[in-house]
Amino acid sequence: MPRSKQISRRPVPTAPITRLLLIRHAEVETRYHSVFGGRIDMNLSPRGREQARVLARFLRGRDLNAIYASPMKRVQQTFAPSRRHHPAEPVILPGLREVDFGDWTGHGWDAVREKFGIESHEWLHKIELGSVPNGESTVLFRKRVEPCLRRAIRENRGKTAAIFCHGGVIRMMLAILLDQPLPKTGSFQVEYTSVTQIALRPHINEIELLNFTPWRDLPQ
Repeated sequence: MPRSKQISRRPVPTAPITRLLLIRHAEVETRYHSVFGGRIDMNLSPRGREQARVLARFLRGRDLNAIYASPMKRVQQTFAPSRRHHPAEPVILPGLREVDFGDWTGHGWDAVREKFGIESHEWLHKIELGSVPNGESTVLFRKRVEPCLRRAIRENRGKTAAIFCHGGVIRMMLAILLDQPLPKTGSFQVEYTSVTQIALRPHINEIELLNFTPWRDLPQ
């Protein structure tokens, strides 16, 4: 009777996982709360500066291979406390600036409803339809955000990169990574100084952390 042969099976190597940390800026000046700020280059509030310091403590133990950031002041001020822990200069990408709300810019939610007949929760749908007066449509918005996202992925395969930016930009990147229409991201909260972590696996992009806010979710 022939002897059975033992077949050696080598483990199939797994592709390294690329991780992106999508980080929204901290709380802005009080006068811009519940306002379509968009292209307004506002500062952080005192509370926002404290949120940024807590964020820096959270990120201190993370091995970030690269950092990309919007040029807008509220993002730069959010990243500032993290510089001592991550000395590499961030790559500033103009394409990561917040969506342009056109004629809505500077108006509060109530004012937009009264002047334009739009409820605040409809803003993603209006951007999708390109119906924000003098504002960016989804096509234009994606056209400038996606190259920034693809660059971060291309330059950090198998590594971890952080992208400091804005709520609207994070929603657009989630729409791209999850292959969903932009309005679908309205079901996700993206709060001030929140961290959303995405793992880019060979066949799927997976949300590992969603809207984690160190200033609230970590013991002080």
